[in-house]
Amino acid sequence: MSQIKGMLTLEQLTALANAGEIETVIVAFTDIYGRMVGKRFEVGFFLESAVEEGTHVCNYLLAADMDMVPVEGFRLASWEAGYGDFHLAPDFATLRHASWLEKTALVLCNVEHDGAGPVAEAPRSILIRQVEQAAELGLRAMAASELEFYTYHETFAEVVKKGHRELEAVSRYSADYHILQTSSEEPLVGAIRRHLQGSGVPVENSKGEWGHGQHEINVRYGDILTMADRHTVYKQCVKELAAQQEQSVTFMAKPWTLEAGSSCHLHLSLWSQSANAFAGDTDFEGIACSDTFRWFLGGWMAHAPEMMAFYASTPNSYKRFQAASWAPTRIAWSYDNRTAGFRIVGRGSSLRIECRIPGADCNPYLALAASLASGLDGIKNKTEPPAMLRGDAYQSTTGEVPTRLDTAIESLAASEFAQEALGPQVVEHFVHHLKSEQAASERAVTDWERARYFEQI
Repeated sequence: MSQIKGMLTLEQLTALANAGEIETVIVAFTDIYGRMVGKRFEVGFFLESAVEEGTHVCNYLLAADMDMVPVEGFRLASWEAGYGDFHLAPDFATLRHASWLEKTALVLCNVEHDGAGPVAEAPRSILIRQVEQAAELGLRAMAASELEFYTYHETFAEVVKKGHRELEAVSRYSADYHILQTSSEEPLVGAIRRHLQGSGVPVENSKGEWGHGQHEINVRYGDILTMADRHTVYKQCVKELAAQQEQSVTFMAKPWTLEAGSSCHLHLSLWSQSANAFAGDTDFEGIACSDTFRWFLGGWMAHAPEMMAFYASTPNSYKRFQAASWAPTRIAWSYDNRTAGFRIVGRGSSLRIECRIPGADCNPYLALAASLASGLDGIKNKTEPPAMLRGDAYQSTTGEVPTRLDTAIESLAASEFAQEALGPQVVEHFVHHLKSEQAASERAVTDWERARYFEQI
């Protein structure tokens, strides 16, 4: 198989460094929120030292809030324990150009305890564990994530000065599949496509979305860990290119009350050797599929409520789930039906499940790990899905998608399945994080409250 454009071997990196074409290597991983954190290395020192030894970062990076304030109460890292170090072990299968940055390469890392194996609570570790569980069943998960975002003419600094209000979207009207409007947005979106393509993230296409200034860029599917890595690079590239062009973007799930939310639809299939294990001869609700497909779908759906916090992990995430908004409100499945939480697409070797529940704010490692763990449990227990929904799922009375973070936290905390599939320490860690995020939201005074109560209460 030919090397994907933008991906690098160590030998290639060394040659580029010697030619003066690469001067910096970003060594990074994702925190709880899915943000890329780490260090920038001078390429010579990286090749001399970090290739063999990796590097170290403070362990508070997996125990801090969005403002990088250490949150008390975690077992993993605390003031009492002195906030020591994690070891970062570069995964050289992820080494690539970061072509949107000058003379820069990027490598993603696994997070480890010094001499004591992986940090179980690190998002990438959580997904790797599920990949290993699939491999024990002789299966390989393939995935793609459809990631949406909004774009504005203001810089990030100008957005802050304006109090995140009255921003000018890059389009004046809904540009869903619209070529004329999106042509005017090509200076940014075209640059994103080109730089992703040159940074080891093969692009399929881009399109305008339903909201004003909303876009979606689809990248090529791959094995599930590679897809999570590509998703992470995609988000970093989009944000930094927008900043370079003096614009801003947001991956918030629901940035505006009257606009559509931004989603992260997840496409999954399981493969055995070189064949799609979902394809088969069984006629299930008119779909030619295998038992593997049926049981995986059953498990994914059955565990959606208790794994919801991994698909929607902030209070804002839940404001996206509104009827007739393209976001699902029901845990139902249907063939090629965008009103259902689980949409079945493709046939034969392309047969796959699209979960429309996650928002663009999800951490891809966590959302994909939760999805894979749920489906594998369905296979192990031969979990049958409910009957296929026909018609408008928004009018259905089937199981409701959870609409509040506190409800999702309670379901995760009480889930015996999550404890078994992810590990008790992982569940405890994320429940504590999510409760901290919920508490921060409950303390905040919002523009809505001032507009509603300032004068008339």
